[in-house]
Amino acid sequence: MSDRTAAVTRETAETDIEVTLDVDGDGDATVETGVGFFDHMLESFAKHGLFDLTVRCDGDLEIDDHHTVEDVAITLGEAFAEALGDKRGIERFADRKVPLDEAVAEVVVDVSGRPLFEFDGEFSQAAVGEMTSHMAKHFMRSLAMNAGLTLHIGVSGENAHHEIEAMFKSVARSLDDATRIDERRGDVASTKGQL
Repeated sequence: MSDRTAAVTRETAETDIEVTLDVDGDGDATVETGVGFFDHMLESFAKHGLFDLTVRCDGDLEIDDHHTVEDVAITLGEAFAEALGDKRGIERFADRKVPLDEAVAEVVVDVSGRPLFEFDGEFSQAAVGEMTSHMAKHFMRSLAMNAGLTLHIGVSGENAHHEIEAMFKSVARSLDDATRIDERRGDVASTKGQL
């Protein structure tokens, strides 16, 4: 298997971000965004997807969490796209359903190169710590758009912490499954010949 890693930086007037990603890692994460719950979600994402991940973000948190969460998602999406390259040999499709106490998240993903995001559900509280719940959904949309994913997510529950965490875990497990190499496949999983 080739080295499926990426290092991506993004610098704007709102954020300064560095992301490194190893798709075939052990789940090790070092995350510093300044938003505690977001750090927890990214660490959980790495752990359950078995991605080695470092994220450093210096964002304009004096305004709110929006630019930090959105720009990290953009940068992480770009890292996935770079690390997967032409996507030769990957499984491509995957789905996972993950519970966390009363909450359940369902995810279906296609690493298609055709970005699309659909979301069904609502978060039970407006914020968890210093992270706005809506930004969890926006993170997934921005990740999908920049990684080239068709991503469908459904969430239900009574506690936004559990709902969001189940979602991050479910997306991680789905991406781990979809990006695995099928040794029987010497090309890409598409009749078009490319993804």
